Amino acid sequence: GCVLVVSVIEQLAQWHNSTVKAAVERLCDYVPGKYQIMCHMPRCIDREMNADVVCHSLRLCKQDPGQPLCHLYSPPKKEKHSSGLFHALAHARQKSQIRSKSFMGFSSVCTFPLLANLCEKIKYVLRNKLPFEDFDGDKFSTFPTLRGYHWRGRDCNDKNTTVYPGRRPDNWDAEGDSNCNGIWGVDPKDGIPYEEKFCKGADSRGVVLLGDSAGAHFHIPPEWMTVTQMSAKSFANLPMAFSDEFDWPQFSEITGFLNSTIGGWTDSLYLRLRKRNRCNHRDLQNISQNGGSSGNLLSLIKSLARNQLLDNPAIVIYATIGNDVCNGERDTLAHMTTPKEMLSNVVQALRYLDSRLPNGSHVILTGLVDGRFLWDNLHDRFHPLGQLNKDVMYSQLYSFLDCLQVSPCSGWLTPNETLRNLTSERALQLSNVLKEIARSEKFANFDIFYMDFPLRQTAEEWHKMGGEPWQLIEPVDGFHPSQIAAALGTGITWQKALHEWPQVLGKENPFNDQIEAIFKDQGGH
Repeated sequence: GCVLVVSVIEQLAQWHNSTVKAAVERLCDYVPGKYQIMCHMPRCIDREMNADVVCHSLRLCKQDPGQPLCHLYSPPKKEKHSSGLFHALAHARQKSQIRSKSFMGFSSVCTFPLLANLCEKIKYVLRNKLPFEDFDGDKFSTFPTLRGYHWRGRDCNDKNTTVYPGRRPDNWDAEGDSNCNGIWGVDPKDGIPYEEKFCKGADSRGVVLLGDSAGAHFHIPPEWMTVTQMSAKSFANLPMAFSDEFDWPQFSEITGFLNSTIGGWTDSLYLRLRKRNRCNHRDLQNISQNGGSSGNLLSLIKSLARNQLLDNPAIVIYATIGNDVCNGERDTLAHMTTPKEMLSNVVQALRYLDSRLPNGSHVILTGLVDGRFLWDNLHDRFHPLGQLNKDVMYSQLYSFLDCLQVSPCSGWLTPNETLRNLTSERALQLSNVLKEIARSEKFANFDIFYMDFPLRQTAEEWHKMGGEPWQLIEPVDGFHPSQIAAALGTGITWQKALHEWPQVLGKENPFNDQIEAIFKDQGGH
């Protein structure tokens, strides 16, 4: 964190030909009020020191005994070996001993008074994976972030626990909108409730994602660290991103429903199901978490909101595409999920779903990605932090994160080709476990299907459109699928389902145009 912030401050000073103090003030002007943590950075950072030297001298970065000295940038030019960095640190620490003492209390952003309250809310959300603002306790909210309606269909009455997206209509919603799909009341022409007229026998169904950070759509805007593009507008979405755990489920591949503001475009399984049957409006749940794997999904799955007796069936996408082989450990292979563990975890999750999902539901198991795509397409490209001075490539970022033991994937984000191949080999073994589960396991309330993660088809589709492979990867973390990849992946998944499992998607509602016409006549209500 320190290296990132100091890098941006130093580059701002360079780009605007200003002092570091002026650069800090500029950045503070850009960032919304209570998020101005970097304003507590010392205003006498030496522009001649790189960010590694500054952060180690402030003791915000440290070197544990017996561990290597982690650095993002190349050592100072005078001495291009490790002792050059040690020499620079020794010199810098003499200048910053007094300043560093005042920083020791700020090792966590949550120690800042203005952020303390928000941090408590986020901690609650991280523990429970349920909306923080949910007055009736039905697991749906009228508030967008903190696991609110960006993650699950928007509640239309947060004071009534029997009103929520996805339920079958109460008395055909003649009196009120019990399932929040916007269709309720009685047609004055014939006295038939609109919900009965338009949605009866329409195969209504919701979509649920059980996933990881890719499914939650993790994204850090590159303009937050690209000083040539930086302005106050760049950080306008920081409060929302922070309270959504830096995930953007509202634009995601499975449950996206808003037009993307982070590049690319939004296309999602939910939007296509809604277009196919307007009665499906708001019936979505994105139950994903950063770091989600087959193991920790067993607790995450308990935040699912589905009543077996009262609700519509659901299409559940099970997609932990990487974290069963991805970790930041030095002996990464030893910490990967084994095929035996994968089998146990997934079958346990499916048994839980069988006790919760209404009859007639469907589950799609998604295979793991082949993450060799990441190194192959990014390692020799410049990261946004390295664009200005051409001094940080993705290979350097990967090594820095690996040294800190916080790499999102030590097995794939490495120059070690043998390790990358072994990681992909394990990923394939785990995908084969999922494939076999779909072939052999049977459950009372849903059928199961398997599909490979469509990375190859996505890359081919993007190439036909004139795109480059690296554009399918998030630029800041160099690890997650980008907005473009998410949108293209939706189309590939939809076509597969349409041709191979049409029963999963339900039939097309012949009344869609009539429903939309009435909505327009009533001003969208």
